[in-house]
Amino acid sequence: MSLFKRLLKSSAKSEPKTKNSDHSKYFPEEKLPVDEKFTYNFNKNGGKFLYCENWDEISEAFDNILLENDWYEKDVFCINDQLCDKFDGYNLNFGKGSQSSFFLSDCESLVANNGSILLSSNQIKEKKLHELPTNFVIFATTSQLVESISEGLRIIKNQSRQYIPSNITTIQDFENDKEKDFMSYGSSTKNLYLLLLEDL
Repeated sequence: MSLFKRLLKSSAKSEPKTKNSDHSKYFPEEKLPVDEKFTYNFNKNGGKFLYCENWDEISEAFDNILLENDWYEKDVFCINDQLCDKFDGYNLNFGKGSQSSFFLSDCESLVANNGSILLSSNQIKEKKLHELPTNFVIFATTSQLVESISEGLRIIKNQSRQYIPSNITTIQDFENDKEKDFMSYGSSTKNLYLLLLEDL
């Protein structure tokens, strides 16, 4: 059984273990594996996490999302032709209207240290997050997990030597009613589902 499966079964939303009172504040923190750290921080941010081991499970999870939100036969904002093909067959109307029921996309990276999703003009063209639908369904793979935003930016640079995408941004605020801290103030809140496919 993979780590993600174990995490989800054991409750990824649980609080971290209480620190031992003898634990000095100067003692270095135990370093969590990148997948475990992302899972905890993403859930803490209010994201909905759906781990899948194969494409059949992705299809089933996507179907459940559509049922839960009554999104069948609705407009979907999607600029990725491959995703449009992969998720064809659900009576969805793919387009680029900001009034669509939800935004369907891939992403650049999944950032572990703050549980955010790294996006660029490859996914959102030149649109700002507030110009996109409130509901997001993001498709990603476990090989896209990175420790930090700087690592994600380095990957973008290495993969895009001819053309570096613009409009690079992260989204990490997934709860409308959550009280925002100083760092997230002014950010665009999205109701986000993550379909995560195991590819390692």
